[in-house]
Amino acid sequence: MNWIAVMGVLVMAVSTVRSVSATDSVGDVVLAVHGGAGVTPKGKLSAEREKAIRAALDAALKAGEAVLNSPDGTSLDAVETAVRVLEDSPLFNAGKGAAFTREGKNEMDASIMDGRTRAAGAVGYVTTTKNPISAARAVMEKSGHVLMVGEGAEAFASQSGCEIVDPKYFRTQRRWKLLQEELAKEAEQQRTGSIGDDGVAKLALGAQNPEAQCGTVGAVALDRHGNLAAATSTGGLTMKRHGRVGDSPIVGAGTFADNKSCAVSGTGQGEYFIRAVAAYDIAALMEYKGLSVARAADEVVNRKIKLAGGEAGVIALDAKGNHAAPYNTNGLYRGYVTKDGKRHVAIYAE
Repeated sequence: MNWIAVMGVLVMAVSTVRSVSATDSVGDVVLAVHGGAGVTPKGKLSAEREKAIRAALDAALKAGEAVLNSPDGTSLDAVETAVRVLEDSPLFNAGKGAAFTREGKNEMDASIMDGRTRAAGAVGYVTTTKNPISAARAVMEKSGHVLMVGEGAEAFASQSGCEIVDPKYFRTQRRWKLLQEELAKEAEQQRTGSIGDDGVAKLALGAQNPEAQCGTVGAVALDRHGNLAAATSTGGLTMKRHGRVGDSPIVGAGTFADNKSCAVSGTGQGEYFIRAVAAYDIAALMEYKGLSVARAADEVVNRKIKLAGGEAGVIALDAKGNHAAPYNTNGLYRGYVTKDGKRHVAIYAE
C-alpha cells in the first residue's frame, strides 16, 4: 500500500470518531441521574423553572448519595431512592407529572437492574402505582418474573406493599396543556390536508415538541463494594396510543447494568432504543471491543440512534466510576455526585 493510501485510511478513521468533550465524561462518580432529554430550548426555559429543575435533580442526588454513604447502602437502593425523588416531582415525565396518552390518561413504565447478579424487574402500563420504580423492584425480588404489565402488575405491586393512588394523582396542568396543544396541532394539519397518514403517525409521537416526544427519569450508581445498578421510569410519549410501551421497562433497551461493563439509563424516543437494544449495546461495545464508557455511549447515542433518525440521551457509569452523559437533543436534565461528595447539575452543553 502506498503512503497516499495509508494517509487516506488514517484520515477516514479519524473522521469517523467524534471527539468526546470533558463534560461528556468525568471520573470518580458514584451516582448519576437524569430527568429526560425533552428539554425546553435554551433561552425559552424560565429562570424560575430552571431553578426548580436543578433543585429537584440535586435533591435526587442528595437522597441517593445518603443511601450510598449509609452502612448497608447498595447501588440498587441508591438508584431506586433517587428515581423515587424524581417520580414524586411534578417537573418530570415520570410518576406525578407523567405524560398523557391520546385518550388523556397516564400510563407509566419502569425498570431496575442489579449489575452484580444481572437480576432485573420491570412494570409497564401501570396507572395507579405511585412509584413505578418500586413496583419494578418488587417484580425483580418477589415475583420470579422480569416484566409485568397492566392490572396484573398493579395487583402485584399492591400485594408487595407499594403505595397505590387514585389516577388523578399523576395529573398536572402543564402536561394536560401539552396534550391539548399537540391534539390541536394534529387537528389543524389534518383539516388543512398538509400531512398524510405518515405525518399523522409522527404527530402522534409528539414530534413537534421536545417535551412531548422525550422525557423519562433515571439513575445509575456504583457502591463501595464495586456493584453497579441502573433504574429508569417514565410516563412515555405525549399522545402515545393507549397501551403503547416504550424502552424504559425493556431490559437492554432503556436500562442495563452489569459489573463487567457499565450501568445505563436512557431517555428519548423509545422506539429507537428498542430497535438498537441501546443500553445493552453500550455495555457490549465496552466488553467486546474494549471501548471506554464515554466512547461506547457516544457511539450508540450520536451515531447509531442519531443516524437512524432518533433523539436520545443516556447516563452511563462503569465499575471504575467513569461517567458519560452524551445526548443528541438540545439538552439533557442531568447531574452526578463524585466519591468526595461534589455534586454537579446541568441542562445544556457546557
